Amino acid sequence: MTTGPFIMNASLLGSIPSPSDNGIEIGPLNLRAYGILIALGVIAAVWLLGRRLEQRGGDPEWASRVAVYAVPAGLVGARAYHVFTSWDRFSGNWGEAFEIWNGGLGIPGGVVGGVLGGLYVMRRDGIPVAAFFDAAAPALPLAQAIGRLGNWFNQELYGKPTDLPWGLEIDPENRVSGFEADETFHPTFLYEALWNVALVGFLLWLDRRGVLRPGRLFAVYVLGYATGRIWIEAIRIDTSEELLGVRWNVWLMGGLILGAIAFLVWSRLSAPAPAAPDSWAGGDSVEEIEASESGD
Repeated sequence: MTTGPFIMNASLLGSIPSPSDNGIEIGPLNLRAYGILIALGVIAAVWLLGRRLEQRGGDPEWASRVAVYAVPAGLVGARAYHVFTSWDRFSGNWGEAFEIWNGGLGIPGGVVGGVLGGLYVMRRDGIPVAAFFDAAAPALPLAQAIGRLGNWFNQELYGKPTDLPWGLEIDPENRVSGFEADETFHPTFLYEALWNVALVGFLLWLDRRGVLRPGRLFAVYVLGYATGRIWIEAIRIDTSEELLGVRWNVWLMGGLILGAIAFLVWSRLSAPAPAAPDSWAGGDSVEEIEASESGD
């Protein structure tokens, strides 16, 4: 008589539970875990970027200087992209479009916004663009990996139902319409976080080999991120805008993959020799920039 419930409970023992709350209360303050993890991701990325700039002969202060503009621009871009790709969710409820603490940041829009904000500072202060982006390449997926854990607390951005041992438990009120009877789902937020951690390691390893010219490592980041994201998108079930029956993000990631490959092939054919480790192509040398900043 107890076999059915026993089997069900046993299967859930191998699943990933979702947090019961998405915030931390400190006195009168209610801090959202989503926002905390995004902030931690930014801090980790700025730290790694600063270290890489210093190791490559640049000024580690460039990391925080650029972040002051890139981070807010990235948040605006990320939210705008999410609203665009989830248009039906906000139609008639436009006030919710500004409630970023409830989740909903599109990484592609965040990268574009952050790049534009960063470019403004780099052009203003004479920071070599190609070398800076190469230094930032591993820092970006590090921030993304940490920030993605915020989706776990919000019980969002999960995939199709699954009986795998690492299936994610989702509370009934947070289940996508049509999947109310299912209990465990693919933890796509975790898949993406782990993919990004692996991408950080790969980019650091590739950079140490010194086989790429300035600006190419960032293209490898784009290629690596888009490759992981495209298969993750294929198993997500949250509402998203579609084009010809295919999620918009899949089209975008496919375009990024083709663009990154084309850029890497073209740059290889046009300039096959790798740059010296201390070269900051695309701008003045570090010594010239520091001299101009000090007025010498």
